[in-house]
Amino acid sequence: MSARSTFIHLAAKAGILFGALFLVSVLLAAIPGHHAPAAPGQESQQSSGSQPQESQPMDHSKMSGMDMDDARVNEAHAVHDMTRGHMDAHNLHMRMTAMRPQTPEDAARASEIVAQLRSGIEKYKDYHVALNDGYKIFLPNLPQPEYHFTNYWNGFLEGFSFDPGRPTSLLYRKTADGYELVGAMYTMPKRATEEQLNARVPLSVATWHLHTNLCMPQKGQLRNADWTKFGLKGSIATQEGCDAANGRFQPVIFGWMVHVYPFEDSLDKVFAMHHHMD
Repeated sequence: MSARSTFIHLAAKAGILFGALFLVSVLLAAIPGHHAPAAPGQESQQSSGSQPQESQPMDHSKMSGMDMDDARVNEAHAVHDMTRGHMDAHNLHMRMTAMRPQTPEDAARASEIVAQLRSGIEKYKDYHVALNDGYKIFLPNLPQPEYHFTNYWNGFLEGFSFDPGRPTSLLYRKTADGYELVGAMYTMPKRATEEQLNARVPLSVATWHLHTNLCMPQKGQLRNADWTKFGLKGSIATQEGCDAANGRFQPVIFGWMVHVYPFEDSLDKVFAMHHHMD
């Protein structure tokens, strides 16, 4: 092989490798970076050496366009937004898909998704199995109605394809002796269209949500920031308002998410925004 041919061959391989790495970074940027952060304005009460291994998630904060401190604040706020009473269509920092008219085909497809999900996550009723399979607990020390156990590899794969039995996150309720599996969460990249979301899980049965309109204070000012204005709970929700407050604006963070509770007995409860509890 001539020197010219060898050079072209190596250049082609390098181009393919670079393209693959770029694609991976873009897709990972759409996955929620669930790494055990501290609550806004608070120091962590445990050192990294004293925290249990099962509570040490992967850090994707830089991949999602935020530094570590930004991610800590906003992931805690995202949990707040996903609790009862805060996820609604009027939330300044939440975009939600509109419910479409339901068709028999949608209902049948939704039922099949539920059946595959139920079968795929049955083994995770023992939460230790989930931990052993690579799921990481998000904010284990913060009291929550539901705890997200996230598998980042699954989230990466959902950027390419959809397997109903392979969710990005498992949803657990805390019990006296561990965690009870109640549901799961699918994700898609934040650039996904509503038609793409509908192709995954029908918009006539489920509501996808996206965290939006984020204004953060300047770096180094997080500790003393006015959190009634900044963050995913703050009053600032526009680029202009953020500029006026000398903040840093991001129109969208994380990616699209939808909750599914496959052990419920009707589609309206299965695809509810929150777990139905009697």
